[in-house]
Amino acid sequence: MARYLGPIDRINRRYGVALFGPSKALERRPYPPGQHGARGARRKQSDYSIALGEKQKLRLQYGLLEKQFRKYFAEAQRRKGITGDTLVQLLETRLDNVVYRLGLGNTRRAARQFVNHGHILVNGKRVDIPSYCVRPGDVVSVRENSSSQQLGMRMVDATQATPVMDWLSMDKDKLSGTVDRLPEAEEINTMVNVQLVVELYSR
Repeated sequence: MARYLGPIDRINRRYGVALFGPSKALERRPYPPGQHGARGARRKQSDYSIALGEKQKLRLQYGLLEKQFRKYFAEAQRRKGITGDTLVQLLETRLDNVVYRLGLGNTRRAARQFVNHGHILVNGKRVDIPSYCVRPGDVVSVRENSSSQQLGMRMVDATQATPVMDWLSMDKDKLSGTVDRLPEAEEINTMVNVQLVVELYSR
């Protein structure tokens, strides 16, 4: 499964936000990486550069390669409604992201691995495809074998301070969650100006 395998902290520092979860490196050195250090942060960026940065942040946040991201954008354009809102909704309803939002992964990367290794069931059937699109009414749960249950409980304990999104419901005792409805755009904090992403691809 293709995915970004490069340095995480450098990416966090480049864009100034923790795209992959809490970053101690970003807290210690809140400026871009490289030999110019903090001085490099003062360079003026063009409108194109800013829009490109927003797109890269959104793509990396959900762990997608460029080709995969373009497919999501093309699908969002085909659907009715506001393209930016639809794009974020498509990304949020990926199975790996739903597993992350349910607290079964402390990062999207961990949730993706949890899915890839076959620990997750959707409506009682094993699904190991992170890009699987969940729908309202789908039940996402952890397999009943001991290793999956142990991993699931460990993840729930690690994320117990993080609230579950309003469009999901979670039974932590049963390690099972339900997709109650599709998420609204205003419920999703992507740390990105999605409108700039739409404008970038619409040029």
